[in-house]
Amino acid sequence: MSKLPDPFREGLARGWKATNGEQGLPEQVQCDVVIVGSGAGAGITAELLTKAGLDVVLVEEGPLRTSTDFNQKESDAYATLYQEGGGRRTMDGALTLLQGRCVGGTTVINWTSSFRTPASTLQYWNDQFGLKDFSESAMAPWFEQAEKRLNMHTWVEAPPNANNELLRTGAKKLGISAEVIPRNVKGCWNLGSCGMGCPTNAKQSMLVTTIPSALQAGARLFYQTRAQEFEIKGDQVTGLLCVPIYVNGKKTSDKVMRVTAKHYIVSGGAINSPALLKRSKAPDPHDLLGTRTFIHPVAFSSGVFEQRIEGWAGAPQSIYSDHFVHNAPHNGPIGYKLEATPMHPGLASNLLGGFGKDLAERFANYPNTQLMLALLRDGFHPESQGGTVLLNVDGSPLLNYPLNDYVLAGFKQALLTMAEVQFAAGAKKVLPLHEQGIYYSTWAQAKAAIDAFDMKPYYVGGGSAHIMGGCRMGGDEKLGVVRPDGVHWQLSNLSVHDGSIFPTSIGANPQLSIYGTVNRLATQLAKRLSGKDVSLV
Repeated sequence: MSKLPDPFREGLARGWKATNGEQGLPEQVQCDVVIVGSGAGAGITAELLTKAGLDVVLVEEGPLRTSTDFNQKESDAYATLYQEGGGRRTMDGALTLLQGRCVGGTTVINWTSSFRTPASTLQYWNDQFGLKDFSESAMAPWFEQAEKRLNMHTWVEAPPNANNELLRTGAKKLGISAEVIPRNVKGCWNLGSCGMGCPTNAKQSMLVTTIPSALQAGARLFYQTRAQEFEIKGDQVTGLLCVPIYVNGKKTSDKVMRVTAKHYIVSGGAINSPALLKRSKAPDPHDLLGTRTFIHPVAFSSGVFEQRIEGWAGAPQSIYSDHFVHNAPHNGPIGYKLEATPMHPGLASNLLGGFGKDLAERFANYPNTQLMLALLRDGFHPESQGGTVLLNVDGSPLLNYPLNDYVLAGFKQALLTMAEVQFAAGAKKVLPLHEQGIYYSTWAQAKAAIDAFDMKPYYVGGGSAHIMGGCRMGGDEKLGVVRPDGVHWQLSNLSVHDGSIFPTSIGANPQLSIYGTVNRLATQLAKRLSGKDVSLV
């Protein structure tokens, strides 16, 4: 087979300006706008600002890896494309947090699910956080542009794999809605390795869309380069100090690169963005910075079927059910969205739970196992305040996310629902991910056992790949860290353009929410800075 083209490497060969911090950085850099990060918010912003003719610099702490490097091996992907080698956790170690750390950020390693921000979420932001201009109708054109730019569409090119189809089968037997997921792919090969980087460039991540567009227009990229802190004087940022790092995150030297710009944009993602502002001692008169950080805590359940499932092959997520999220009142039990989880062996070894003989038994069932997840919609109830981003002694970020009784009750209800759906789909036995969980051969048996589970941190197996909040938007400075236009309430030349600006979790996979919201913010910023009207499409 002939070697697949790698447009990013071809662009570098043509002269795109990309510097590896490990190989040395200049002492001084000047530009119109510097963007910290290169993920969903950064990529959209970079493309729009370069279209406006602005001189843009991107600073990314992760390495540059392109389709040539993506070999469908979990061992390589987690080590080089994920925060802390895939081992980032909440401060107490109870939950695993999967976030990207590479050029393109989490968009390189997500599972392509693309949902607009639900209308109920936008209305809640309006009512509780003064975001009057974020209605469903006001946001629709911004989402539509992002969908066109990134080829988001309901995915019908191939039938769902069995791992996803069984979710739909069980849901329909119970009278529960189940629909096809929109995905941001073009010419998808249906390999199933989205979480390890797309080797065919089918996934329309920032790595193959907006970042190349910005570089082609003259933007400069510095990777393996950590934004250490902003220099602040009064209500202005006067500089950004950056350090060169190895792929493992260690500094290569004590040399510092100082970037000066007219405007500074933080797009490091929830956790990293508030941490950068905390390291910089950014003004925080109302003690909001880093608070209300949400994660969509995720519960898991595995079902064993007579037939082979081979959940590692095919699109990772293509079927979902919103039955239990949009019908959940904000003042009631926590709502949750049902989806399927891909079954690659490294990931599955964690999500099947157990060790020794137990894990060996569970892997004996591996080819016939269907794995389901429930995304809990946190942030809408008084007892769901999320977590807080703190700084470790070395300045690195920590997320304190307490699993309280309200959230743990949601875990239990989600485990019950998933077991019922799996049995309805024909599962021979079901294993809820919980320390007290074993295989159950009937729904009645599983229900009785789950009802009796002790719901405590460390007992529930869980994690998240959706980190949101910490620099939330608000209609006035007592409600948010940033204004509704993304500009910091106390720093007039600094904006935040990423998922950290969300006041709650989304209640859906958040990538399109980031794309659409930042599309609006960056288009408006481009107009203010350049006087030019620009658009993604």
